[in-house]
Amino acid sequence: MKKTSKDSTSNLFNRYVWLVDTIYRRGQITFEEINKCWQRSSLNLGEEDIPLRTFHNHRKAIEQMFDIIIECDKRNGYKYYIENSEDMERGGVRSWLLNTFAVNNLINESHRLKQRILFEQIPSGQMYLTPIIEAMRDSLSLEITYQSFWYDTAYTFEVYPYCVKIFKQRWYVVAYSPGKDRIFIYALDRIKAMTITDNKFVLPTDFDGELFFADCFGVIADDDKKTEKVLIKVYANQNRYIRSLPLHHSQKEEENSADYSIFSYYIRPTFDFQQELLSHGSYIELLSPEWLREEMKREVENMKDKYIDGKE
Repeated sequence: MKKTSKDSTSNLFNRYVWLVDTIYRRGQITFEEINKCWQRSSLNLGEEDIPLRTFHNHRKAIEQMFDIIIECDKRNGYKYYIENSEDMERGGVRSWLLNTFAVNNLINESHRLKQRILFEQIPSGQMYLTPIIEAMRDSLSLEITYQSFWYDTAYTFEVYPYCVKIFKQRWYVVAYSPGKDRIFIYALDRIKAMTITDNKFVLPTDFDGELFFADCFGVIADDDKKTEKVLIKVYANQNRYIRSLPLHHSQKEEENSADYSIFSYYIRPTFDFQQELLSHGSYIELLSPEWLREEMKREVENMKDKYIDGKE
């Protein structure tokens, strides 16, 4: 793990995440055990030991980059551990980074399995993640050229990037438009060009990305849709699927029987949430609110017209 002039930022980043992942998975581990793990790692191309000074430099860098604290239990044989491991278990970017790295590292160390582990394809918009994150880090605005699905012409404008989110195989950036004085959500795969400007912006102290989407199913944060209680009936064994993979963090199982379960949500019933319910076909029935049930009914009737009546 010795740093040389050939070290790139990405290699160093991988080493940081490798170190956190190694300590996190072991719970407590000595420096000597860490060194043995490093000698077997595919990242260690030179099969070198970890200098103790380099190890401590990495500890400091990890705390600065990820807010992950690596402490030493001197009373228990000088074993290192993640002091705030409970934060990582709650999810978020740290958990996502470590889980992604752990899988990638396992695949790299098992070359024969590469073609037997399949991933979903994400549109090329992810190429803009790096400049967006850099702009967020430095509080600089972005000039983007954006081609919406709803317009034939691409437009160029300035935005202040607040946060990024991935949903249904697409990356999105939540950004404030100074020209329109409101927050918009832009799909990265619809961006045609991007430039980081020299214009500074201040992130509002009351903005919280998780709270912004707290009542949303996906990335549609429609102010016209108010948060309300939604009830759905899930038939057959599909309730096990919904139970194990909740549609929203507010999900509660209100009723359970041999034939169905009833789940409740406090959510904005936006278009993407309606589409999710429809994607389950006859296994899910929306019970309330009544206005949403009527909308779903009209959509089902339109589908019937295309699939049944249209063939007559």
